[in-house]
Order: sequence, then C-alpha cells, then structure tokens
Amino acid sequence: MNILVLSAGTRNKIIQYFKKSIVGRVIATDMQRIAPAIYEADIFYLVPRISDPGYLDIILDICKKEKINAVFSLIDPELSLLAANQRKFDELGVRVIGSSYELCERSLDKMQMFTWLKERGYRCARSYSEKDIFYSDLERGLISFPVFVKPIRGSASIAISKVEDRETLDLLWTHTDDLMVQEYLKGQEIGADVYIDMISREVVSIFTKKKIVMRAGETDKAVSFKDPLLFDLIERFVRESGYLGQIDIDIFEVDGQYYISEVNPRFGGGYPHAYECGCDHMKMIENNVDGKINQRAIGNYEDGIYMMKYNEVLIRK
Repeated sequence: MNILVLSAGTRNKIIQYFKKSIVGRVIATDMQRIAPAIYEADIFYLVPRISDPGYLDIILDICKKEKINAVFSLIDPELSLLAANQRKFDELGVRVIGSSYELCERSLDKMQMFTWLKERGYRCARSYSEKDIFYSDLERGLISFPVFVKPIRGSASIAISKVEDRETLDLLWTHTDDLMVQEYLKGQEIGADVYIDMISREVVSIFTKKKIVMRAGETDKAVSFKDPLLFDLIERFVRESGYLGQIDIDIFEVDGQYYISEVNPRFGGGYPHAYECGCDHMKMIENNVDGKINQRAIGNYEDGIYMMKYNEVLIRK
C-alpha cells in the first residue's frame, strides 16, 4: 500500500507508525521545508497552501505519480476539501480515509455540533452564538461565569479565551466576528481515539485516556483508563452520527456523567498513546484499503499506562 499523508507538519510519530505497521511506502506533503515530519517519509513533496486554486490538482498529480492507494490529512480544514472531492480520488482508485463532507463541516462548526448533540439527547456544554441569549440564560441562572469564548469554526485551541465577566466578553465580541460562548465544564477531560471500519461501518477500536496536561490544544500528558459505559456511549454516538475511519473525540466527565465536547475526524495529537498501548489503527487502515474488515478490538489495552511527551529536534541542511 502507498499512503499519502497531507499537511504532515510536526506529526513525526504518525509517519513513523505507518512505516512500521504497513507494507508499502509512506509519502508526505507540507507547504514548508522545515516541517520535520516530511523527513520521516519515504518521499515528500512541498506543496502550496490548501487555499491555492491549483492545490487539489497538485495532490491528484502526486496520487497518479506515486500510485497512491489511500490519502488523509492531519489538519481540520483539509478534511472537508478531501471529502468534497472524493469522487476525483475515487476515479484514480485512491481511498480517502475520512468521513463525509457534512460530518467534516459539522466537526469544524462548534455550534452545528452542539445543536446536533442537544437534539439527540447527549450531554454537552451549553453553547451560544448570540450574546443576548447567553445573557438571558445568565440572568435566569442557567449558566454562570467563567465561560469560554471561542471562534465558531476553529481548531487547535486557537483564539480561545476563558472569560470571567461581562466586560471582557463584550470586548471580545466587539473586536472579533463569528464568536460563540460555551459553558465551562469543570471536570476530568478525556480523549478517545476511535477507529470505525470503513467497510463494515462498525466501531472496531476505542482507546480512552484521562488528560493530565494540555499544550497548544494537544494532549501532553495522559493516563489510559477503561469504562464500559463510556465505550457504549462512544459506540452509540458513532452509530448515530456516521463517522468513518479515524476520529478523535473530546469528552468531559462531570459528577460521574460524560459530556461530549468536540470531534476531530482525523488522528489527534494524543494518538501516539493509543498506538504505544497496542491500538494499531495504521494496520486497520491498511486492512480496509486491502478490502479486509477489521475484527472488533475495543478496549484491548492496559489501563494505568502514562504518556508523557517531550521535545525532540531534527537538524537538516
């Protein structure tokens, strides 16, 4: 199998794991020569920004030249681009590893996700795109400060502010468009690395971890754990939503109840924890691309295993 990893950036471990787990070549792209992960690949290409008018044609040409069997991206905005153009990849015999365009867009739009979760009875943080409605609920005692103010569409925890009072919220609202207010959930943050078989459409792997330290929107330190009730919740959520392939779910445990927060339909920054504990989603992707259905392996890992990230350097001329 030849797999193409787009926007590789600093995700060196993802490239390393594919090279270790699959039979074939790993090709990577990025827009910068100083993206360290590209040097882990068998071959890499420097490409323009995903917003460049010719970007997609360049990716399709790479697929033809390198006889690519499957492609996926490591950044959120590009997931929608791939999903919207899936037919073009299908014509080349290239499998897009990811979910539908609708689901990629819902994952990017936090108000869409909140509305979907609320309508289906999932516990989730109260969210508001209109400041006046938030203030009305504040007066009624349905929500209180502190709250998070964040872009409706965004990723990697960019431009998120924890707000303690009206004055600060009003100031942010005045200077930035397309913001939302989200309830501050005081509890244990949890990450779930999930693989949904792209042939059977069934959840075949779930790895859950309690987050201890976060950095730049990614899990920096965490410990693995298992809870059958959480596994059941994740399976129900996936079954009703329709995600496929690799996804990363952010969850909060508050007073013994699980709240679904956000979904990234890609490999999350904390996935190395899952892989090192035996949840090899790279091999599952290879199986699906080869037309094989993966066997159910939910919770096949030890609990109480810690992940601690640390810095490494790459020197190039």
